[in-house]
Amino acid sequence: MKDEIKRVTIIVLDSLGVGELPDAEAYGDKGTDTLGHILDRYPLQIPNLRALGMGNITAAAGGRLKVDNPTGCYGRFREASKGKDTITGHWEIAGLRVDVPFKTYHDGFPQELMDEFSKRIGRGYLGNCVASGTEIIEELGDEHERTGKVIVYTSADSVFQIAANTAVVPLEELYRICGIARELLVGEYSCGRVIARPYIKGEDGKRVRTADRHDYAVSPPEKTMLDIVSEYGKEVYAIGKISDIFNGQGVGTSVHIESNDDGVTKTIEALQQDFEGLIFTNLVDFDSKFGHRRDPIGYGQAIEAFDQRLPEILGAMKDDDMLVLCSDHGNDPIHSGFDHTREHIFGLVTGSHIAKGFDLGTRSTFADIGATVTGILTDGTKTTPTGESFADLILI
Repeated sequence: MKDEIKRVTIIVLDSLGVGELPDAEAYGDKGTDTLGHILDRYPLQIPNLRALGMGNITAAAGGRLKVDNPTGCYGRFREASKGKDTITGHWEIAGLRVDVPFKTYHDGFPQELMDEFSKRIGRGYLGNCVASGTEIIEELGDEHERTGKVIVYTSADSVFQIAANTAVVPLEELYRICGIARELLVGEYSCGRVIARPYIKGEDGKRVRTADRHDYAVSPPEKTMLDIVSEYGKEVYAIGKISDIFNGQGVGTSVHIESNDDGVTKTIEALQQDFEGLIFTNLVDFDSKFGHRRDPIGYGQAIEAFDQRLPEILGAMKDDDMLVLCSDHGNDPIHSGFDHTREHIFGLVTGSHIAKGFDLGTRSTFADIGATVTGILTDGTKTTPTGESFADLILI
């Protein structure tokens, strides 16, 4: 019964899409299938995800991971919003539809903006182009380290990314620079996120991005699942970049993580605490370390690593807990380019009061997740701006 569920944990396996959306061709993503194409190139061993029903989701990996009698509820969700970026995906999961896509800058940012940015930060910049983050720090790293000019780049997403060697630009200075960029990127220069991308250079000369990334997002224009649950008097416990994505709106507690594995550990620690409300976790390594870098083998190994720890998560859950596993967009590691792909996201739901083996089918919006969770945590009294709850289908 929904009044017996006191806490919901949502874990986003960032970018683990399960096949192209009907409009994928309009985004240049026809034929994309993150999970399926990983399986084509790597023999995934994910017994725990399979047991919940991952392979039973409509068309997921061509049915190759299907099991008899799955223990969770399972389904896939279409994106109603315009876009395929992190903010749009998470906001829609939380019940907010984005009808006007965030502005992108495929030819770099306007010169007048960059001139003002350079003036305000007191140092120059390099790049101002579409690039892979790992590649551009190699391409421009020497000049950056010699001149102190920061590296600016973007992608198919609405992002203004600033990379710097922390031995050249200290972390707090990089954050200050990102704050200036956030102030400038409004109005005609609107941008979804400014991202600090610090890196270090080892004795071997190899440049490695650190875990001190920080996102500076815009605030959601309406109340989301996080606001509604918080205003109802329940805790909203954000793990990973969740607080950044929602610009802190509706967040009670925010916990930084170093990696997927650390994110799982921090989620288990939250589950071991005694509070009612929402635990919302993003595991970004799938996307940042493997999807964007077009590494299907590494991506597959990361899914396996999560699967191996899934029993720990399930074991930490109390009788009044519910777990939702999902993604937020795709990032097919064999697709051209380095950017997200327009795909269905998966959804798996389990808990003591959740039915076993129910097929949610294909839902029309990610927001059904937020509507369901919000209704459960507010005793059926509140709902999100968009989305239709499926609580009555899965609760026992």
